Amino acid sequence: MAPPVLLSCESISKAYGVKPLFDDLSLTLFDGDHVGVVGPNGSGKSTLLKILAGLEEPDGGTRSMRRQLRVGYVPQDAVFPEDQTVEEVLAQALEAEELDPGEHHGRIARALSVGEFRQADQSVATLSGGWRKRLAITRALILEPDVLLMDEPTNHLDVEGILWLEALLQSEAKAYLVVSHDRRFLESVASRMLELNRCYPNGLFDAKGRYSDFLEQRDAYLQAQANYQSSLANRVRREVEWLHRGPKARTTKSKARIQAAGELIEELGTVKARSGQATAGIDFTSSGRKSKQLLVATQVGKAFGGKPVITGLDLLLSPGQRLGLLGPNGSGKSTLLRLLAGTLTPDEGTIVRAEGLKVVTFEQHRESLNQTVTLRRALAPSGDLVIYADRPVHLVSWAKRFLFRPEQLDLPVSRLSGGEQARLLIARLMLQPADLLILDEPTNDLDIPTLDVLEDSLLEFPGALILVTHDRWLLDRVSTQLLALDGTGQVEFFADYAQWEAAQERAASAPRTSGAPKAATSRADSGTPPLPKRKGLSYREQKEWEQMEQRILKAEEALAACKAAVEDPAVVSDAAALHSRYETLEAAQAAMDRLYARWAELEEKQGQSLPAPSS
Repeated sequence: MAPPVLLSCESISKAYGVKPLFDDLSLTLFDGDHVGVVGPNGSGKSTLLKILAGLEEPDGGTRSMRRQLRVGYVPQDAVFPEDQTVEEVLAQALEAEELDPGEHHGRIARALSVGEFRQADQSVATLSGGWRKRLAITRALILEPDVLLMDEPTNHLDVEGILWLEALLQSEAKAYLVVSHDRRFLESVASRMLELNRCYPNGLFDAKGRYSDFLEQRDAYLQAQANYQSSLANRVRREVEWLHRGPKARTTKSKARIQAAGELIEELGTVKARSGQATAGIDFTSSGRKSKQLLVATQVGKAFGGKPVITGLDLLLSPGQRLGLLGPNGSGKSTLLRLLAGTLTPDEGTIVRAEGLKVVTFEQHRESLNQTVTLRRALAPSGDLVIYADRPVHLVSWAKRFLFRPEQLDLPVSRLSGGEQARLLIARLMLQPADLLILDEPTNDLDIPTLDVLEDSLLEFPGALILVTHDRWLLDRVSTQLLALDGTGQVEFFADYAQWEAAQERAASAPRTSGAPKAATSRADSGTPPLPKRKGLSYREQKEWEQMEQRILKAEEALAACKAAVEDPAVVSDAAALHSRYETLEAAQAAMDRLYARWAELEEKQGQSLPAPSS
């Protein structure tokens, strides 16, 4: 028996001006669905999400939803009032839904715990991009939606933040649909995949299973389509040959065959149009240097304001070496890139570069792009030719290689989308021969087809590469070695991402020493003994264990607030308000019970008794 339908779109279409995004598109979300959505830039993924959320109307077709369905929506770039605190943003979300004020305190306490916000009164203006994204997700979840719709939720999150979101989706959300270009994230959270692409007859490919299952099913489908196109082309060729022989059109049989031949030709044109999806042509140019040592760093150290960022780094970069950098936001990755590029001087140690070393850098925030110039002048500052691999290429051909249409050439850079600006920056970098490529978050805003091409190009680049990206799929496949920074100055090398993950789990299960993490120190300062490290717990379970006491304390506070709201004399005579507050009380009690049950699971797994949390 099929699960209940929560939300659906039937035969919807949407266009901006003369450009159609999708037409006659239908999809259904069921109870318990965990859906990932992919598709090339410009295919309408964000627009589809807004239509599902009820924020935009389709040009045609209908949107249907179950009665009283609560839909949560997380936009790609959420905007918050800069003068508000985290708690005020969450409270404002509740006020917009006109909920019973008696529920507010409990819901806000739970939301702060879920988002792992340490300071409820922290100003939004001081939040990093990653914490703003957490706030956007938490703001959507505080309304307890039946369906959660998220547009690129991993943008701006570091690896720790992405792992937090993965765990959150597996424990908090009932049903969700997430648009993402993060392939490892999709592999972790999706049990059904949708690809929005005009190469499919109905504009959508629906696959059951994880992202890797989707890749296999899509390849099989596209191969079948290619076989069908080849067969169709052979039939059309035979019919064209018959037409060239001049059939007599007087007979009914000849007329029918002529008409059928015309339909075959038209169908072949449609199939070819669908299969002719372009991909960006990315191919970085090496300078051809033969040196075996491009850069040698010896005992390099750097500190800011007395705080060490990097200490004792030894590094040798040779042609063909691809170094991936790992570490939370603020751990010093960008500082290390500047040190290696030569734009920042180390406090300690030396960095020796090969004579005439050509370093090409992709900067994360795209500062080098002049937003006021046209795309034409951004690609070619003068004239209509660029020089690539020592040969001239016409500007229009160069622009098409990066999926820019000729009519876009006179648009200012500011009018380009994030993905288009990323492709523009890559197009400019490709014109510079390089011995060392330094790429700081090159994957932001790129769609998966472009990511695949970028990955192939980086694998084929003969020089040295340093890569910073939150795309763990790309990082693992491209890097020959990983360097992890912990934010305290310590650095450590790993062979691959799996080895780094294993090290995190070992560190989580190891006994704490006097140099304990901040969480243990803060508990000691407050007079509360630190929780012991739990042997037998995974890295993620250990993180959950460390936060469990604080979550229980907040849940107890929320439960007490709900009990006080029920006992408020002002609502005793208001049956509707009293009923609503009792429902909130029951929800708070259920949340409390779930936390204690989870605590007991961790207790049983460890086989040790835990001290009861203080009230």
